[in-house]
Amino acid sequence: MTVWIIFISVVALLLAFDLGVLNRKAHAISLKEATVWSTFWIGLGLGFSIVVYFIYKNGWIGNPNALNAWNATIKYITGYLVELSLSMDNIFVIAVIFSSFAIPEKYQHRVLFWGIVGAILFRITAIYLGVALLKKFFWITYIFGGFLVFTALRLLRAHQKVFNPKDSLVFRWVNMIVPVSHTIESQKFFIRKNEVLMATPLLVALVVIEFTDILFALDSIPAVLGITSDTFLVFSSNILAVMGLRSIYFFLSHMVSRFKYLKYSLSAILFFVGIKLILSHHIELPEWVSLTFIAVALGLGVLFSLKNKEEYQN
Repeated sequence: MTVWIIFISVVALLLAFDLGVLNRKAHAISLKEATVWSTFWIGLGLGFSIVVYFIYKNGWIGNPNALNAWNATIKYITGYLVELSLSMDNIFVIAVIFSSFAIPEKYQHRVLFWGIVGAILFRITAIYLGVALLKKFFWITYIFGGFLVFTALRLLRAHQKVFNPKDSLVFRWVNMIVPVSHTIESQKFFIRKNEVLMATPLLVALVVIEFTDILFALDSIPAVLGITSDTFLVFSSNILAVMGLRSIYFFLSHMVSRFKYLKYSLSAILFFVGIKLILSHHIELPEWVSLTFIAVALGLGVLFSLKNKEEYQN
C-alpha cells in the first residue's frame, strides 16, 4: 500500500507543478519546450523501470503473479511502449478536435491537462475492472484477445475518413445540456452572456477529447493486460504513458502526417498482443519476444514513413 500511496502522490505533485507553475500563464508551447518535456516524460517513463526492478526485488508490493524483478521490469517496459505507441492514434484525433473548434495554441495545454486528469481517473476504474475479470474468469482472455485481433484488422482495412467533432453525438449532447458559445474568452470553460451560463468551445473540445480517450482506452488497456495482469504494472505503465501524451502531442502535432505507415505498426502490435492473449493458456512467450516485436514494429513503421517521405520529396 505504501508504494501505491507514494506513486499516486508523485503523479499528483507532477500534475500540480505542471499546471500551477510551468503553465500558470497561458502560452503557445514552442517546439523547443515540447522537445524538452517530451524527453523528460519518456525518460521518466522508461527510467521508472529501474524503480520497478527494486520494488519487486525487495518485495515492497503485493506480487500475486510471483514475478521476479527482471520479469516485472520487462513487463513494465513492454506495457509502457504498447500504451505509448497506441497513443499515437490519439494524437491524430486531438489535432483534428483542436482544429475543428479553432482552439488557439496557447489554450490547448489547459484542455489537454484536464483531459489527462479525466483519462487517469477513468483508467483507474477500467484497469481494476479488467484485472478483476482476468483473475475471476480465465475465458475473458479469449474475449480480450479476439477484440484486439478484430481491432487490428479493422485498423488495417480502415479507410481514411474525415472526422468532424461538430457532427459527433457528444457535441450535440453538450449543446442540449448547456448552450455553447462560439467565442473563446481566455482559458474559461464557462462564461455568462446576458445572465445565461454558456459553455465555451474549450469545454466542448475537452468533453470530446475525454470521450475519444475512453474509446482508445478500450483498445490500449486490454493490450497492456495482454502483457501482464499485475495491477501495479498495468496502472503505472498506463499512467506514465498518458501523462507524457501532452508534451508528445505538441512535439508531433506538426509532424504526425509524416508517419503514414505507423498505423500498420499499431495494427501489428494489436494483432500480436491479441494472439498472445488467446494462446496465453497454452503457450507462454518469453517477455523479451514481446518487447522485441513491439520495438521492431514501431521502428519499421517510422523507418518506412521517413523513407517514403524522402522518395516523395525527390
